[in-house]
Amino acid sequence: MVMLKSRFSPAIRYARTITNRCRIGTRDVVGYGHNGGYNYKDDPHFPFPAIRFKENTRDIAALRQKECGDWKMLCCEEKKALYRASFCQTFSEFQHPTHHWKIVIGGGLFFVSWVFWHQMIYRHFIAEPNWPDSYSLESQMAQLRRMLEIRANPIDGLSSLWDYDNDCWKK
Repeated sequence: MVMLKSRFSPAIRYARTITNRCRIGTRDVVGYGHNGGYNYKDDPHFPFPAIRFKENTRDIAALRQKECGDWKMLCCEEKKALYRASFCQTFSEFQHPTHHWKIVIGGGLFFVSWVFWHQMIYRHFIAEPNWPDSYSLESQMAQLRRMLEIRANPIDGLSSLWDYDNDCWKK
């Protein structure tokens, strides 16, 4: 690494060399890319990555020299090899549905069912019934008696069905 005089500390200069060109090896920089970084990603929103997919080898360099001439002289396999040296996948390959949503939905439903059965087992075998006092029969009868005493809903409600003279339900 060549040390240049700059206003940045050595750690910052080193980080810049790592995040820039030294990480891509012998691959060609062919464009700006996503956010200006030297990275490769198959993305339909940014169809032209900043660097080529494969590093330059002798075979690829020979194909690139041949590419500079007439394309009619290239066979179909050489054109495909040039494409695969620049790109990992075609548009139809990287936009093909992966069906990962089925795994996610299945895992979510499995988790929900596990929580449901865990809760049912916990309530049935482990937890004590912790009902409020108002759930007891005596408390419900006292509430009913209180509603009748205050004559709640006297026209068409509960009090309209009670005979206050005989202290029983109307027939």
